[in-house]
Order: sequence, then structure tokens, then C-alpha cells
Amino acid sequence: MANSNSTNVPQIQIRFITKQQQFAVPDYPLSVLTSITTNELNSLVNELLKESQQLEKEIDFDFLISSQFLRTTLSEHISEKSLSIEQVIDIEYIEKHQPPEPQNCLIHDDWVSAVAVCQKWILTGCYDNTLHIWTSKAKHQLVIPGHTSPIKAVAWVSLNETNGKFISASHDQTAIIWDWNIKTNSVDCIHVCKGHERGLEAIGVNYDKSLMATGSWDTMLKIWSTSSQDETEDGEPNAKKLKADHGKIKVPKRTMKGHKEAISGIVWSDKTELITSSWDHTLKIWDSELGGIKHEIMGNKSFFDLDYSELSRTVITASADKHVRLYDPRSTEGAVVKAMFTSHTQWVQTVRWSNVDHHLFLSGAYDNEVKLWDTRSPKAPLFDLSGHEDKVLCCNWSNPKLIVSGGADNTVRIFKSKQFVH
Repeated sequence: MANSNSTNVPQIQIRFITKQQQFAVPDYPLSVLTSITTNELNSLVNELLKESQQLEKEIDFDFLISSQFLRTTLSEHISEKSLSIEQVIDIEYIEKHQPPEPQNCLIHDDWVSAVAVCQKWILTGCYDNTLHIWTSKAKHQLVIPGHTSPIKAVAWVSLNETNGKFISASHDQTAIIWDWNIKTNSVDCIHVCKGHERGLEAIGVNYDKSLMATGSWDTMLKIWSTSSQDETEDGEPNAKKLKADHGKIKVPKRTMKGHKEAISGIVWSDKTELITSSWDHTLKIWDSELGGIKHEIMGNKSFFDLDYSELSRTVITASADKHVRLYDPRSTEGAVVKAMFTSHTQWVQTVRWSNVDHHLFLSGAYDNEVKLWDTRSPKAPLFDLSGHEDKVLCCNWSNPKLIVSGGADNTVRIFKSKQFVH
């Protein structure tokens, strides 16, 4: 690989390794210049592949050294990671993630502040107090009035061929549990969840969908049953069914206090464990059965959102600076922040993990951008998913094939994700 102009550029021994066996090449050491770039490494792997097997076309690869993507020259990466150039450097290569393709734009009458996807159905909540159901092909299925203030969070509870059940949380201090008859395309309000004293910001539904948690500007975290049965505070069936204007009142099973400001995000990390983010600069880990705080993590800014990955058992957060942070909520030693992802130019408002690849997540910000990240590339996202013309307020990746985001431009943008499972 050396030429006469590069006599003073040192050489280094590398070895190519991969977990994708269909692209395996011989793993003997090769000498390359330390100034080699990812494009040149890509050509080299493709040459080796052509020698060892019949390839129809060139394949684009990404390269990992010490579990981080190579985004600079080899020498810069080596010095940053303090690796010795005396030893053979293992370079892992994986097929490059394909760029998500823009699909549809769902136009609403007001800001879209909440979005949740289940199979082919997209549920959205808006600042004009309405809920909407759309198909992934952009057909507007239903508009649902009912709340009297902006909707800040939505979540699916269940879905089958004939019925869907979902929840909406609003600044009108209530969460509503809805039943949607898909055949007749009509909804019933099953329960109005009352108990918060200020507007709601967040909903989290547990793994078996039997419980949900709500977080509010009143700083309280409340746990509710999602069951269609009426229950009192202690969980007993309620004989005196309280009638609301449009549905039955449901009271919380448990109320937990601990935050000093609004709760902005809620995720269940286990059967009885929740993690919340708050404007009070903290993340708190709760025991839903004992009703207390198990652990808390201090941040240095207000948190606007968080998400938990069952695959990696880590948390990502959006906050009132330009960074997304990765936390290990169970870490007791060393730095609590495991990584920081910096590319947005304004406040990050929303984050969501992929549920099929433990390295991938989305972030959306006030800079109008949605970004697709790989945790192994903290300095640069894999892709910028442009399209929004105002700040991004919410995003969702529950359906691995659909990346969905809503914003203050009154739209929901849909990207088709071409995701490999590594």
C-alpha cells in the first residue's frame, strides 16, 4: 500500500475481523499506512472478499476499533484511544447501515406533541386537544376529541384485529383510557384517570400492559391499572361506579413523591421498577410496589425525555443542552454518564431506542432535526433525518420498520428504516 510520497508516514499491522460470517476474510495481519481512511479500508476488504469468494457488487462497511467507529484517519483514532502502534490492531467491520428512506408526511392542524406506533397504526396527540389515528400509508383513520387542553403523551396498551386500546395524557390534568372498535372505526372513553393537580407530561406502560404510570407538573408519579374494571385506590373493585361526563373515573393505585419539578419522562425498566426524568435535573429509579426511590442520578440540566433499552439495559436522555447522554442506571462505580452524543445545535426534546438493535437510537431537537445514532459513534450520528420545518417534539421507533417523528410544523414525518439486526 506504500508509495514513494509516503515514506515518512509510519506503517502499522492490522487484522480484519467480523461477526458477519458471510463477509469473513482471512485474518492474517496486513501492513497499512497509519494515514489510511475508511474508504481505503473499505476497498481493501472488498479486494480480499473478491479473492476469497464471488461477490456480485461492492459492499459498504463500517469499521470498529476498540468498540468505536472509525470516523477519522487510523492514526488519529489510535492516538485518541492510546493504542500501541507496535501491536497488531484488530479492526472489526460490519455492513454499513442503509439510510432510512422518507415515506410520508401526516399533516395536522396544530403542533404534534405525542406519537406512538403499533404495527401499522400511528396514534398522534396534538396541541389542539385532539387525538388522531393514521395508517402507516398516511390514511387518516379517525380524529378523537375529548381532552380540553393540549395532549402531551400517548401510548398503546393492546391491539388485535378488532380492537385497540390506548391512553392519552393531557395538560387538562387527566389521562384517558380509550377503546377503539376497528370494524366500526369508533372510540369509547373507558376511563378518565383523575388525581393529578396539574397538567400531565408523560405516560409509561409496563411490560405486560397491566399498569401505567403518569408524570405531571404537580411533580407526582402515579400508578394506575389499565384494566377496564373500575378500582378504588387499594385496587378493590368499586361498587359505586362514579360517572364522569364521558366515561368512568379511575383513581390511582399508588402516588409517589420525590421530584421537585415536573416529571418529563417515564419508562418501566423491570416488572416493579420505573425510571423517571424531570425538570429538576434528576433521574429517579423507583420501586413501584414499595413506593419509594431506590436510586437517583443527578444531571446538570433539566431532563426533557428518557428511554430505556431492554437489550442493553441502559438509559438515554434528552436535556436542556445539545447533548444526548447514555447512563447505566445500575452502575455504582465510576462515571455514571457512559457516553455523550453531540451533534444537535439546540435543546434535545425526545429520544427513543431501537427495540431490535441495542446500538441504535433516535433523537429529536429544537434544531428541527431527527438523528439516527449508533452508540459506537458518539461524535457523529449515522444519519440526519431532515424534513421538519420547526422543532421536533416527539419520536417513536416501536415498529422497527418505521421511524416516526412529530413537530411544531404540525406534521408527522415517516421514514422507512432498513435495519439489519447484528
